[in-house]
Amino acid sequence: MKAQSTAADASLREHLVYMLADGGAHVSFDTAVDRLPASLRGAKPAKSPHTPWQIIEHMRIAQWDILEFSRNAAHVSPDFPDGYWPNSARPASARAWTESLRRFRTDLKAMIALVTDPSTDLFARIPHGDGQTILRETLLVADHNAYHLGQLVLLRKLLGAWQ
Repeated sequence: MKAQSTAADASLREHLVYMLADGGAHVSFDTAVDRLPASLRGAKPAKSPHTPWQIIEHMRIAQWDILEFSRNAAHVSPDFPDGYWPNSARPASARAWTESLRRFRTDLKAMIALVTDPSTDLFARIPHGDGQTILRETLLVADHNAYHLGQLVLLRKLLGAWQ
């Protein structure tokens, strides 16, 4: 029975990593941001509520918040909803854009490391939460990222900047 449980655990962790990193039914983060012209990072198509920059920064902030909540009892989340969105429609500089992408990727790798660590009990309640588990938070990151990656692809299509 123990071998079955271990195989099921490994399989679940593998599927979670796939959902977080490989895309599955949606594009990966790297594909979604690849070759987006700097001139369009702050562009807003007609009737769109957000720019590519705003979506990417929102994804980064939300992912960081979920990761930190999952592993740090002292973490304080940003104010909702304003703290989850950037103040500006465009990045302040090319460096700000690059740094946002780097931090998103770093936090995604940290979430994957948390999920793949065999000492992480995916089903245990997070002690400082109100019923959340690492499994739930991982699914939340994957779902939230997939949703906004779809928005980003649509924005890029509307801006004429999709492959």
